[in-house]
Amino acid sequence: MQVLIADDDRVTAEILARTLERWGHDTTVVGDGADAFERLRAAQAATLAILDWMMPGMAGPEICRRVRAELPLANMYLLLVTAREGRSDVVAGLDAGADDYVIKPFDAEELRARIAVGIRVLSLQEKLADRVAELQTALTSVKQLQGLLPICSYCKRIRGDDQYWQQVEGYLAEHSAVQFSHGICPSCYEGLKAQLDGLT
Repeated sequence: MQVLIADDDRVTAEILARTLERWGHDTTVVGDGADAFERLRAAQAATLAILDWMMPGMAGPEICRRVRAELPLANMYLLLVTAREGRSDVVAGLDAGADDYVIKPFDAEELRARIAVGIRVLSLQEKLADRVAELQTALTSVKQLQGLLPICSYCKRIRGDDQYWQQVEGYLAEHSAVQFSHGICPSCYEGLKAQLDGLT
């Protein structure tokens, strides 16, 4: 998983980067909020971002607000890390668009668990996006029949747009993706059996 760490405290950023790399994640470290936002805007893959609250250029909550406003479809999990621990600060961070909130000094195991949640969310969003794309592809290839179809009440042939009458299965095969297999329904079978019995 690609993780962006944005913190102007070089010691904290280094600790975070080494910890995450030990857990198998690729990390990018920046010390400026504006740089962090530009990197998030340029990201092509799912990204987990650990953002300090107070940074030069742009504060963590402002990054969250801009990501949610300007990149609404981006698959990003934003985690604020800050020494602010008041309930109003937590609420303000989440209202700004953060997905989670970790208080400094952070506990490594708590951070690991919260990052695992973020990775699960990003993975589910990626799977959902793949399913939506598959569904859109399937819908574009589906032919739909709409409108009034003239059908003969005796022979059950359908009159097409060219004014020619044709068998139902032929018309449907031309105007949809449906395929037919032929058989005999029970009532027709009984009638046919009675006719054959009468002949013998």
